[in-house]
Amino acid sequence: MTVKLEWRGVSKRFGAQVVLDGLDLAVERGRSLALIGGSGQGKSVTLKLALGLLQPDAGAVYLDSVDTTAMRPADRRKAMRGIGMLFQGAALFDSLPVWENVGFRLINADGINRREARARAIEALALVRLGPDVADRFPGELSGGMQKRVGLARAIVGAPELLFFDEPTTGLDPITAAAINNLIADRVRQMGCTAVSITHDLASARTIADEIAMLHQGRIVWRGAAAELDTTDNAYVRQFVSGAAEGPIAAHW
Repeated sequence: MTVKLEWRGVSKRFGAQVVLDGLDLAVERGRSLALIGGSGQGKSVTLKLALGLLQPDAGAVYLDSVDTTAMRPADRRKAMRGIGMLFQGAALFDSLPVWENVGFRLINADGINRREARARAIEALALVRLGPDVADRFPGELSGGMQKRVGLARAIVGAPELLFFDEPTTGLDPITAAAINNLIADRVRQMGCTAVSITHDLASARTIADEIAMLHQGRIVWRGAAAELDTTDNAYVRQFVSGAAEGPIAAHW
C-alpha cells in the first residue's frame, strides 16, 4: 500500500531535553494509527512536526512522499489544506456561533462565501449527529460531548485526506467517550481517509485505530494491530496497559 505520512529519522530536542530520537514511523493511506505512550514522551511534538508547527532538528516528515520540511511556505499551506484536526478540548472559538466554528477554514482559508460555508457547516454537523438547530448556538451553550462533535465537524468539513485527533476523549465521561470514539471510527471509515490519533485512552485507541504504536524515549518501541494490544508480551505495552508502577517505564512526575 501507499504511504500517506512518514516521519523518517526525526529528532527533536528542546535545550538539553531530547524529545524525539531518530523517530521512524509511517502510516499507509486509508489506515488509522493510534500513537500511545506516557506523558512527556513526545506524542504531541510528533503531531506538531507533521502539521509544520515545529521543525525537526534532524530527519524529515513526508506527506505523499514529499518532504514537507523542505517545502516553500506557499506549498506547505496548500498541502495542509488536505488535513483536518480535532483538538484536545475541542478548542472552539467562544465568540463565534457553532456554524462559524465549523466553517472557519472554509471562510478564512478557502475563500468560500458565508452562505455556502453555513450550508456546508450544517451538512458537516449532520454527519456528527447534530441538527441544524445547533448551528446558531454558541459553544458555551453546549455540553462537552456536543462540543467534541462540533470540533469533529470542523475537522471533516473540508473533506480532508488526513485527519489528526489529539486526545479525542479527554474530559468526557466513559459513556460519552465511547460514543465519540464510535463516531470518529465511523467517520474515518466512511471518508476513507488516513487518521493519526494520540491518546492515553486505551479504549479509544482500540476503537478508532487499525494499528497502535507505542512511543517511548523518542522512539517506537512497539507497533501492532489494535487486537494485539492485550496479547503482546512487550514489556512497555504490558506495563502501560496494566498501569503498573513497576516496569521499564518510570513514572513521569
